Amino acid sequence: MASFSHLSPDHRANMVDTSQKAPTRRSAAARSIVLLPENVLAEMLRDGELQSPKGAVFQTAVLAGIMAAKKTGDLIPLCHPIGLDHCQIELHFDAQQRLVIDCTATVTAKTGVEMEALVGASIAALTVYDMCKALSHDIVILETRLMAKTGGKRDFLRDR
Repeated sequence: MASFSHLSPDHRANMVDTSQKAPTRRSAAARSIVLLPENVLAEMLRDGELQSPKGAVFQTAVLAGIMAAKKTGDLIPLCHPIGLDHCQIELHFDAQQRLVIDCTATVTAKTGVEMEALVGASIAALTVYDMCKALSHDIVILETRLMAKTGGKRDFLRDR
């Protein structure tokens, strides 16, 4: 049976002790997928950017996602606070007209950046929702999931 690193021997929440680990280069990529109703796309999409009364949706979502990734240690109780070396968020529409939000985070540290990438993608998706909700409450954030990670105990790559 697998053990959980965030549980103490007496099964209480516990922050993992990374003091004996060596810093290594680590990266993680996460993806959120957002369904935007046709009326939102028809009324707001101009030259590859959603324009709302609140401003440029994609640009704001990128900034919000990066800011959130940098604050992950403040948001998730047992997550180590780390100083990101880089965070990038990209948005595009796939063949099904779903909005795809990719967040990649990198750091040289004693712990990974999966949570930072997941938080960045999630908050970017929530920002899109917030900026478009005046037109429709039928916006759906379908999923947020880890796509890849390198560094640490094992690497991971999901088939895209």
